Amino acid sequence: MKKDTVLILDFGSQYTQLIARRVRELKVFSIIEPCVMSLEKIKKINPKAIILSGGPHSVYERNAPLLDKGIFSLGVPILGICYGMQIVVRTLKGKVRESKKREYGRAQMYIDNHKDLFFSLPAKIVSWMSHTDQVDALPGEFKVLAHTSNTKYAAIGDIKRKVYCVQFHPEVVHTDFGLQILSNFIFRIADCFANWQLEDFVAEQIREIKKKVGSRNVICGLSGGVDSSAAAVLIHKAIGKKLKCIFVNNGLLRKNEASQVLKIFKGNFKIDLHYADASKIFLRELKGVTNPETKRKIIGNEFIKVFEAEARKIKNVEFLVQGTLYPDVIESVSCFGGPTACIKSHHNVGGLPKDMKLKLIEPFRQLFKDEVRQIAKILGLPQEIINRHPFPGPGLAVRILGEITSGQLKILREADSILEKIIKKHGFYDDIWQAFCVLLPLKTVGVMGDKRTYEYVAAIRAVSSLDGMTADWFKIPHEVLDEISNAIINKVRGVNRVVFDISSKPPATIEWE
Repeated sequence: MKKDTVLILDFGSQYTQLIARRVRELKVFSIIEPCVMSLEKIKKINPKAIILSGGPHSVYERNAPLLDKGIFSLGVPILGICYGMQIVVRTLKGKVRESKKREYGRAQMYIDNHKDLFFSLPAKIVSWMSHTDQVDALPGEFKVLAHTSNTKYAAIGDIKRKVYCVQFHPEVVHTDFGLQILSNFIFRIADCFANWQLEDFVAEQIREIKKKVGSRNVICGLSGGVDSSAAAVLIHKAIGKKLKCIFVNNGLLRKNEASQVLKIFKGNFKIDLHYADASKIFLRELKGVTNPETKRKIIGNEFIKVFEAEARKIKNVEFLVQGTLYPDVIESVSCFGGPTACIKSHHNVGGLPKDMKLKLIEPFRQLFKDEVRQIAKILGLPQEIINRHPFPGPGLAVRILGEITSGQLKILREADSILEKIIKKHGFYDDIWQAFCVLLPLKTVGVMGDKRTYEYVAAIRAVSSLDGMTADWFKIPHEVLDEISNAIINKVRGVNRVVFDISSKPPATIEWE
């Protein structure tokens, strides 16, 4: 059965990925594309519904993103959120102006029309607002659906054309019944069918990979993380012995990681695994480099060079498998012309050389991390891999701020290993999305054994999250933090101070670089 698709046009909101994730929670497939996507490309996607995201601009700004009026002639139900609402109104000749009173955070919203979009909701709910502009005059046949004390047009709709707009953000957890509002739009208004199943995705990928690969060999970049591990097992199910996995030791791995990966995949899974120790090459190329984006591109380039060198040892190779995820693609696309502010490029996406000789197979390119974990369970991977905390492609290179040296790597590996052991001992590992240490590029004065020390600062980062798009810092109990700090300072030579990062995403990212 062909799956229904909800197309999300991105106008630069920090919540765009969250909209896509919420739609998928409702078992409907969603994709994100730049707001500049042409009508012809939209027609090829043939979406069952379109959602216009929020964004940081004002619609009356000189360079504000625009909306092609032809989108309203497609006959596809549309939901505009925040900026998405304002650009719909402006495009259809309504009026938008700067609000006299800006509205941020929670706001009491009163439902004026309980049909369709607000079906089965109470008369008053809490909505999450984030806007400096507001609609001043409605276009055409639009009617008021909801209001707040500050915003006359908190929600509007052209019922006949199935175009709905909301000034608030239903995708965030702070909005009461937000998922229900999205559900009403997707199912009651757009008549989507909930047929997005990961089991079907696995079967579909296996069929497509078999067809694409044919009789040729495929190389998989295996790191031991859940993304590449699930990709390797999935590809192996599709093509069997034609899969040749390569594990590159880039010298930026965690403690004992290389030996663990070799043991698991050569021993347990019986996968054809080639081991390439290129640690000296990577460290040589990274010498003196401090800029994080430069680090990522160097690591991406060297990674491909090593792969191509290994590929030449294997006959009939044409494809390279990578565990690229959807957030990687979305965060990176803005660095190459998308509407969202550039956050960071990912080595799987933006750091690949243009003349790379291997074609990419990225089975998870449209999936979020939690969806890949579910696929790993479907494929029968062990829990130690499924629940393993995410690890960045550039490895410890982006957890050592500034220049990377072998001495700093040794310090960080030991500190990170201690952190992991202690949070596992206290039963917090599976509750934490990601926990790791960061080595800061500064030294501070300390006293050890009545002697003055001048050594590095290690920062602890631990966050809770569902999909890595948003995250809150994890409240590790003080007594456990005390144990971690004492263990690191007493056992790791080169560290005399430990700090704890209490930043959330946004505004901070999970990784420090």
